[in-house]
This record gives sequence, structure tokens and C-alpha cells, in this order.
Amino acid sequence: MLRRPFLPGTAPGLLFLVLAACAAPQPPEPPPAPAHLTPEVLAHYGSRPDGEVELPAVPARYLSPENLRQEVNFITDERPGTVIVDPWTRHLYYVLPENRAVRYRVAVGDEGRAFSGQATIPYSRSWPSWRPTENMIREFPDQYGPLRGGMDGGLMNPLGARALYLHRGGKDTFYRIHGTSDVTSIGNATSAGCIRMFHQDVIELETLVKSGAKVVVLTEEQSDDLSARQGSSPKLGS
Repeated sequence: MLRRPFLPGTAPGLLFLVLAACAAPQPPEPPPAPAHLTPEVLAHYGSRPDGEVELPAVPARYLSPENLRQEVNFITDERPGTVIVDPWTRHLYYVLPENRAVRYRVAVGDEGRAFSGQATIPYSRSWPSWRPTENMIREFPDQYGPLRGGMDGGLMNPLGARALYLHRGGKDTFYRIHGTSDVTSIGNATSAGCIRMFHQDVIELETLVKSGAKVVVLTEEQSDDLSARQGSSPKLGS
């Protein structure tokens, strides 16, 4: 009878250790999500279909506490249903009853191109088409000249998922409250004058706003007064 040769180190326990050493190391556990990124927040800013468009999620690194949609205490003389934009703190408020409001983080126009004063919102559009104004074409012909004929709605369109159209005295001001795929702009004064929001936020706002809703875009003095009444939200640098 043939005998198997004895190989040192082939005891079952030692063989298990050798095989275990050859196995791929387990990846580390992912760090827990920050406390402010609750399941509800992640669901609101997550990806989902919107009509024929697959809406991308907002990356978590842009969801700072200040950038999140929140319902807040809000003291104002304006009626519920009014939209108040504070370009100095980069916030938009949808006024609710009983001194409450839904607060959204926005991007606003840079100095000299921002809308100010009062307007109304007669209508809104879902995934609207867009074309640059003649002023935009004159100011930036290389950038906007090729787009003179306009763009169809979609993620590459500057107006994004929704556009709420601002009119004054029955005429279009050519300013909009709209979505943007440029999530890095939210919280800054970088737009061509319009008020930008995360897609997910402007979709919600559009469901809240009624036709004919009043819009108030605050001056710096009004912003200071509003902050004093709320006891918070200092203005930001441009």
C-alpha cells in the first residue's frame, strides 16, 4: 500500500490559516451618513424619474445643513402663498400660515443683473425650452450666439426641471425661478439674474405655488430687517 508523503505544516488548522491569509481583505465599513442627512432628506434629494427624464440625485457633499429644504419659523406681513427671495442670504421662502415658511437654498444673480422688487407668477412650465435673450447674446456672443434658436427641455437646458415665470405689470420680466443641473452654484451669486434651485426643490415649489402668486425679492435693507425679525440668517458676501 502506498503511503502519502508527510508534508510539514499541513495540519488542518494550519492549512486554514494559510488559506485565510490568501483571501482578499474585507473592505472597511463605509462611514455613517452625517446626522442631518436623514432618510427623508436623502429621499427628497435622491434620483427618480420625472416624466421622460431621469432626475439625478444631488451629491451628498452639496447637501450641507444650510442647503437643505426646511420648514422654519418665519415672521412676515406677507400672506400665505407668497414667495419671498432674500438674495443677500441666498434663501427663498414659501410663506405658510401661522408664521411658518418652507425655506430653500438658491443661487441668485450677480451684482447688476439680479431681479429686485415685486412680481407675480402667472404660470410655470415643466422641462421648458429656453433661448438666450438678445442682451445675453450681445454680452456673450461666443457663448450664446450659437443658441439663438433655443434649446429643448432637458438636463442640459439652463432652466432645468421647472421654470416659474416672473411678470410685472402684465409683462414678462424675462426673469425666472428655475432648476439647475449646476449644483455647485446653489448658495452663490453667479447666475445671469434668475433664481436657481436644486431640481428637487423647484419641482416641489412648483406644486405649492398658485397661478398669480406674489413674489417679493428683497433689497439689502429689507433683508437686514427680515433677519432682525427672525433673529438669525446674517447676509452673505456677494
